[in-house]
Amino acid sequence: MLVLPDSLPKLLLVNGVLLVVAVVDAFLGPGPDVIEVTREMPGIIALDGTGEVTWTVRNPSNKLVRVAIADDFAPSLRASSRRISGPLPAGRTMRATATLDPSRRGRFDIDDLVVRVEGPLGLGARQRTRVLPATLRVHPAFRSRNEAALRIERARILDIGLRSAKGRGGGTDFDQLREYTPDDEFRRIDWAATARSTKPIVRTYRAERNQNIVVLLDNGRVMAGRVGGVPRVEFAMDAALLIATVATRLGDKVGLVAFDREVRAVVPPSHHSSQASRVSEAMYDLEPQLAESDYRGAFAYAMSRFRRRSMFIILTDLVEQAIGESLLPALPLIARSHLVVVGAVRDPEVVAWSTQSPPGPTEAHRRAAALRSFDERARATARLRALGATVVDVPGHDLAPAVGDAYLAAKATGKL
Repeated sequence: MLVLPDSLPKLLLVNGVLLVVAVVDAFLGPGPDVIEVTREMPGIIALDGTGEVTWTVRNPSNKLVRVAIADDFAPSLRASSRRISGPLPAGRTMRATATLDPSRRGRFDIDDLVVRVEGPLGLGARQRTRVLPATLRVHPAFRSRNEAALRIERARILDIGLRSAKGRGGGTDFDQLREYTPDDEFRRIDWAATARSTKPIVRTYRAERNQNIVVLLDNGRVMAGRVGGVPRVEFAMDAALLIATVATRLGDKVGLVAFDREVRAVVPPSHHSSQASRVSEAMYDLEPQLAESDYRGAFAYAMSRFRRRSMFIILTDLVEQAIGESLLPALPLIARSHLVVVGAVRDPEVVAWSTQSPPGPTEAHRRAAALRSFDERARATARLRALGATVVDVPGHDLAPAVGDAYLAAKATGKL
């Protein structure tokens, strides 16, 4: 038989009294609904950037309260803090800030915010969940921004008539007449203007403007693979942003078609200064679909939308099976009328495996697999080039600059 200690009734009585006091204490102060709370935060943050969220808490009552709030942030936003607390005198305002450092792209709907108010004695508290709807969009990282600026400057030099190593001739659109200098080509002399001025006069040319560049972003299975811990699609998005930035600054129109089994996003061609932002907005919530991409469907769609001769930049991966079964049969659809560039990311780790001396069976198998991968990529590259495509196969962080160079080379030599 269980015997209860004599002190138990007294203990229960004390606990009951404390519970009543705590409940009374909680209701002596103002309720959480009285406290005014606002949240200010950016609508867009780049994946390689940070943002700041600011909470403003006001106590409109005539009593000192101790208040705490907790916000509803996804772990991948990596907020430096999502809670603030402290005493708040009557009629006063408290502000606090936190830094958001997102680790992945996408759309984040931030709605719930919990407000907690303690009683005067600190024994009890009341809390409510507020709905403060906000949406944060984390856009792709534009890591090649500085590379884009360098290429714009290079193209500007070409645009005023100088000749670079990759762009002899300085373009094909007539720009102006000026006096001959020893560095000018003899064939640029305008004899009619020379006869009128009695001094040698040359024609200067600039790169053609108002051309179409269409970025075809593969969002299928092959782009989900990681290189250095980063999905291939992230490097491709960086390349798309560089092309959009450079080409629009040079007066060309840039558009985007993102696709996998179906077309996921479309940005019509434009040379507006905000086109790079539109491209980023179209890509930010794309996640690679674990299925084979329909190149034929994407190319047919692009051909129906962009009938003018264009440069089609296909950002994908050089997986021999996918290239042989899907891309190569569809490529003639666009290669007959358009200039084609294929950009892909090579894995530096696989390169290292192919060159290491195998001390054991594991390393030997790894090296054999790396060499086989190289052979497959080489065959895929050769088959694409045989159909007239320019192929860029480089490590991830070099993809955007290399694709930008391919665009500038084609533009400077008049291939567009």
